[in-house]
Amino acid sequence: MPDRSRWDPEMAAFTEAAEAEAAKYPPVLATIPLEPHRKVNDLLGMRTAVGGPEMAIRSDRWIDARGRRIFCRLFRPFADADLPTLVYFHGGGWVWANVDTHDRMVREYAAAGPVNVVSVDYALSPEAKFPQALEECAAVVRWLAEHGAEWGLDGSRLMVGGDSAGGNLALATALLLRDTCGPALKGILANYPVSDSRFDTPSYQEFGAGGYGLNTQRMAFYWSVYVAHDADRLNPLAAPLRADLSGLPPVMVLLAELDVLRSEGEALVEKLRAAGNPVETKTFAGVVHGFLRATSAVQKARDAVATAGEWTRRVG
Repeated sequence: MPDRSRWDPEMAAFTEAAEAEAAKYPPVLATIPLEPHRKVNDLLGMRTAVGGPEMAIRSDRWIDARGRRIFCRLFRPFADADLPTLVYFHGGGWVWANVDTHDRMVREYAAAGPVNVVSVDYALSPEAKFPQALEECAAVVRWLAEHGAEWGLDGSRLMVGGDSAGGNLALATALLLRDTCGPALKGILANYPVSDSRFDTPSYQEFGAGGYGLNTQRMAFYWSVYVAHDADRLNPLAAPLRADLSGLPPVMVLLAELDVLRSEGEALVEKLRAAGNPVETKTFAGVVHGFLRATSAVQKARDAVATAGEWTRRVG
């Protein structure tokens, strides 16, 4: 068991309650086949997805883009307000979770901005290997830039964002759009993003054994099923820390102190700044990976949402 003396008390209580609930079900294992584990993982994920701010409009749509049909959900805090749009990619190691498990999180972002949010149900691995999920995320952004008015959205005021694997997809989407003359983005919100494929950073060494919401073994599995070839682990669109990061829009990076991904997030911030991008960052003490899904019980999660909301208000 980890030493929880460093934990924020609300984070510790929330985690203990989640562990007690998870003990009622078969273990969620990072193994093939994934489908039985996905059902349990998503069921547990729904614990944190209920509630949240009321939306004026919540509507679903299948977007036909580049020969694919991609399910998306729109959250509008106000029916008629002229707001920017945050295109959000959920976390889950590229292998699980969906727009339902992240329903409350995106509601919180929509209200905090306020900002319209389009939550994207991209294809999961291992059924869809890199770069399919990335291509779907970029295709949604392109569609919104061209056809957003059909959904009441301003296609010229788009940001991308995501948590964990979704933060990875947000960064990679921005890079792909930059390199393919895609629509200009107003900003990138990266919440404790997967930035690299290494497992030897200081935060991995400190927290990788387990007990902090994410561990080395699980991340190694996620990478193994996300990419079809080991060489893809070094592809800058899979591991954005390895990319040329110049020419990006403003970036906000939110990190958790007790997280295996913290060190690569810190390195990402340094490299973004060195490349000349406007970057803001904040590390929240005493919380673990995934803490943003604990807004119902953890004040620091609410503080992080407020920080992101203020940022989207300025850059959007």
